Amino acid sequence: MERPVKVACVQVEPVILDREATLDKLEQVASEAAKAGAELVVFPETFVPVYPSSAWAKAFAGWEATGAKETFARLAQESIAVGSPAERRIAAAAQELGIWIVTGVNEVEPERPGTIYNSLLYHSPAGDLALHHRKLVPTNHERLVWGQGDGRGLDAVETGFGRLGGLICWENYMPLARVALYESGVEIYVASTADDGDAWQQTLVHIARESRAYVVAPAHFQQESSYPDDFPLAAEIEGAGTIGRGGSAILAPDGSYLAGPLYDEEGILYAELDPARLLAERQRFDPVGHYSRPDVLQLTVRADGGTTSTRPSAESARP
Repeated sequence: MERPVKVACVQVEPVILDREATLDKLEQVASEAAKAGAELVVFPETFVPVYPSSAWAKAFAGWEATGAKETFARLAQESIAVGSPAERRIAAAAQELGIWIVTGVNEVEPERPGTIYNSLLYHSPAGDLALHHRKLVPTNHERLVWGQGDGRGLDAVETGFGRLGGLICWENYMPLARVALYESGVEIYVASTADDGDAWQQTLVHIARESRAYVVAPAHFQQESSYPDDFPLAAEIEGAGTIGRGGSAILAPDGSYLAGPLYDEEGILYAELDPARLLAERQRFDPVGHYSRPDVLQLTVRADGGTTSTRPSAESARP
């Protein structure tokens, strides 16, 4: 890391299945965080326009499930395509506020909008889409909703204060995906999630200790009462109350908590990240530095499903 930085980890509800209203809320929250001094603002997994909770997405498995097709169509219509006016709204917010914004979105391709992807979009203060990652493997019921991602975004991007990258929810359990980030030099690790279980906190502690990076982990928060009255699968969530209770947190490179975890309410967590602390924790363990064996172990990453990159290079692996 080049210098200290204040970051914001956001746990707020989207305006469910309403992309433009959710982007209104994103702009408001990002502005609030920027005024508080945050230079990086991170939103939860598929914040736009909603995370498809298992409470209702399970209905997609039924051939004749009432409301399933209508719900999928609505989710797709309210998703974001890269290069679209909706994606450019996030870019404009980042540029206007002079901050980095990382957003979890349901993504569609404009030329082939039949498949939805779970994506992380990283927008820079210049208004550029600096990094774009699609979740490699949808988890459990998510396979009824999203297509599989590819190797794009298994990298870290330089921000001016540190190298930023991340993974989405349970792909954080994929060891090689984590190593791809470590080899790219990640220092601020985004771990957005919809997992609100207690065990997820153990995962965050492990990631921080293994990566020796700061971990910013926004979690989705949903309430039954926030769903629109015309939600096609309303019967599936009737009486559910809280559907996603959150659990957002920011952790230091030793696995200790700087903020959170936050449950059962909306909020913004803040923390100051100090480069000296990151370096101190790498004295004993650096997963791709002095505690690695590139002469024995190498990782091959196929970006965009085709281009092959071997990290570390063959040259560096020679004894």
